[in-house]
Amino acid sequence: MEVILAKHSGFCTGVKHAVDTVMALDAENTYVLGEIIHNPDVVKSIEEKGLKTVEGLDEVPDGSTVVFRSHGVPENYYEICSQRNIKVIDCTCGFVRKTQKIVKEQFALGKHIVIVGENAHPEVLGLLGWCENKATVVNSPDADFSDFSQKELCVVCQTTFSAQKFEKIIKNIEKVCEKTVAVFKTICYTTIERQKEVENLAQKCDAMVVVGGLNSSNTNKLYELAKKHCDNVFRLSSAESLDIKKLINFKSVGIVSGASTPNEQTREVLLKMAENTEVKATNPMDEVVAKMDSESKYKKGQIVHATISQATNDGLEVLLPSAKKEVALSKDELDCEVYNSLDYLAKIGDPIDLIVVGLNPLKLSQKMIKTLQQEEALSAEIEGGKEFTVVCTGSNKGGLVAQFGTYSVFVPAKEIRPGFVKDLAKYEGKTLRLRAIEIKKNGHKKEIIASQRVILQEERDARDAAKLASEEEFFASITVGDIVEGKVERATGFGAFVSVNGFDCLAHISDLSWTGVENVTDVLEIGKTYQFIILKIDNEHKKVSIGYKQLQPQPWDLAEGKYNVGDVVHGKVVRIVPFGVFVEVEKGIDGLVHVSQISHERIETPSTVLNVGDEIDAKIVAVDCEARKMNLSIKALLPEGEKRKPHGEENGEEAPKKGGRAPRKVSHDDELSTWNEGSIGGTSIADLLASAKNNK
Repeated sequence: MEVILAKHSGFCTGVKHAVDTVMALDAENTYVLGEIIHNPDVVKSIEEKGLKTVEGLDEVPDGSTVVFRSHGVPENYYEICSQRNIKVIDCTCGFVRKTQKIVKEQFALGKHIVIVGENAHPEVLGLLGWCENKATVVNSPDADFSDFSQKELCVVCQTTFSAQKFEKIIKNIEKVCEKTVAVFKTICYTTIERQKEVENLAQKCDAMVVVGGLNSSNTNKLYELAKKHCDNVFRLSSAESLDIKKLINFKSVGIVSGASTPNEQTREVLLKMAENTEVKATNPMDEVVAKMDSESKYKKGQIVHATISQATNDGLEVLLPSAKKEVALSKDELDCEVYNSLDYLAKIGDPIDLIVVGLNPLKLSQKMIKTLQQEEALSAEIEGGKEFTVVCTGSNKGGLVAQFGTYSVFVPAKEIRPGFVKDLAKYEGKTLRLRAIEIKKNGHKKEIIASQRVILQEERDARDAAKLASEEEFFASITVGDIVEGKVERATGFGAFVSVNGFDCLAHISDLSWTGVENVTDVLEIGKTYQFIILKIDNEHKKVSIGYKQLQPQPWDLAEGKYNVGDVVHGKVVRIVPFGVFVEVEKGIDGLVHVSQISHERIETPSTVLNVGDEIDAKIVAVDCEARKMNLSIKALLPEGEKRKPHGEENGEEAPKKGGRAPRKVSHDDELSTWNEGSIGGTSIADLLASAKNNK
């Protein structure tokens, strides 16, 4: 019989960290909230150590210590423990912690949270506590998703859920949802690797053995996947439940264990099979078959249990098991701040744990154990999705390289940032923000394959989502005619861009002043806040037009009492029409000098004596601020008999003749007809014309 052992078997990093942490704790007054993992043997070992497993915080006395398992807990549990002076040992898996953060942030943005997973699973129950228990839990692609059609969704997944099932559920949700669906693939990558490996093994093996606790979700998923591709699948909780007679006739048997299955249990299954059959083990894990390996040589990275035999000025002499002579341990490799041989004289004969850091000659270290423990704890968090930073030390054709403690780091070119990176050399010496894609450990050779792109993309997606939510909130809160405050951000030739509640609105230059301006800065100051009125809202193109002048008084609004009949004003001719000229008294206020009010003598057309741009003095003969009209008279300021000189005579020159032709006579009716626009003395020209005809 050929036995093929899956590479990804036994404790995952998160579970191993949780179990190791609990087993190292002082049992006195310490409680574990729920089963630390779904494995009865491990739970029994913890209880035998003296730690108490409880189902709720109400069973934990004030002032004691509680362990939160790898599945995580609701957010308010931390506050409850703080209020009750309960010390928390948090063993929440890094992948679960990442999912909790996503749920909290997306819920705060107003998204409806959808958790894909098992309703009663402790991880799912914990996640519900990060969104006020207002999420929807889904575990089947055939569920009714119609309620999601008008909701903006955030979808996350239980870290041990089936990857294939998750993809089907996502597709069915996206079919019915008309709004944004933010999908976060939060399945633990080691779970995905295990599931892929099980499928591959099940397709090429005659039988499969799945080892793990019967209530373990991730182990049950492995069993279900194996059943899809292999007709002979056996589910074992331990070696005791193995019936070797059922396996003896198969040529090849694949063995896989769940993430909550201790390596010892898998090793016991292998040993029982080896006792009863001729087993050829393929791809065995070092941790599982270490006791089956007869090799006695030391290996780099191996932990050895030694005994202190001497203490000298240079360090210690230690005796290793089965060693014929003592081995020197340099004082630089001891875990102490300052080495003093006298401190160690009393420890001669005491055990000491050391790690093999060099061979030929054998080199040992105590300090490196602590360093590696700290590094492994950090690598567990990194494996769980925690961001870490490194300084790029170089590049090759495939990507960037760096070092993280004893780990080498490789960032593929496509994972540096969104988009194509042409020049890799420019990243040398730069700090990279990374998230692990895969962590490889092969003896002392350890490598992290990481990505910066996923971090940058997530941040970009988060900014886009926040911007979209902010825009929708902004457009829902405004209507035409609203008066808003805005900060002038920048000026252009056609207007000013103004930030109103964080959204850019345009104040066109024509809407800045009633009198017209050439430059935005003639009216508005960059960086200053003003009040504006909303003129137009374009929801389709996300544009808002605002006005400034509409909230300012027009020149005519301030003219009451400023200009009165009989006042003499100085102005500039801005327009000439057949019946008179318009004079700009001030910006925004024009007055009409009718042709009859230019001179005591009758003139044919205003242009014979006035030009655009001429500055003149005139008397106000009528003013109506409400109607925005003012009538002026130049001749009222001229003595009787004096007339406005035609063009060319102001300097004593003779007016040019028009080819010797006699001037055309203008009848009384013709003269009145030229006054049919404007007004004189407050009376419209049209009314004067009608009155003149009646007098005839």
